[in-house]
Amino acid sequence: MQIELTRFRVKPGKRHKVDEWMLFLNENMEAVKETLEPEHMYVETIFAETIDGTDYLYWYSVRGEAGLEQKVTESEHWLDEKHVEYWRECIDSTYPP
Repeated sequence: MQIELTRFRVKPGKRHKVDEWMLFLNENMEAVKETLEPEHMYVETIFAETIDGTDYLYWYSVRGEAGLEQKVTESEHWLDEKHVEYWRECIDSTYPP
């Protein structure tokens, strides 16, 4: 079992897009559940925080060992593809998690 809590910095000016992203996930919860099962993802929760004008997203997850080799970036599920698209647009890859 792997339990993680990771903080990611949101790119400046992308807060509105993050809100759109989270709404997209919530509005497509059945598809989200379809993608979590093959990943053996038992819990995945996303929290948002703003510190001194900088936005952050926190990912808390609990997943089984069997799902560790599953990568969302390799998924062909339409929801995962859109999820990765939002990720690339919104998450600052220069900030170490």
